[in-house]
Amino acid sequence: MISKERLKYLRNRFTPGTRVRLLKMDDIQAPPIGTEGTVIGVDDIGSIMVRWDNGSGLSVVYGEDECTEVKDND
Repeated sequence: MISKERLKYLRNRFTPGTRVRLLKMDDIQAPPIGTEGTVIGVDDIGSIMVRWDNGSGLSVVYGEDECTEVKDND
């Protein structure tokens, strides 16, 4: 269970339109590590919903998977 404070933090950090890069995802259908995508939102359990550049729509699961924000100069 995710705390209200942590959920608020995630929603403030990963706003729709934020560009992210996948660092870790333990799923047979996961995009390759390093794939970039655009955040479309954060759901009520803290999963970061991403439209990956390769067409995948798998969410980054809070506490299991990892992604990082892509800065303009990355």
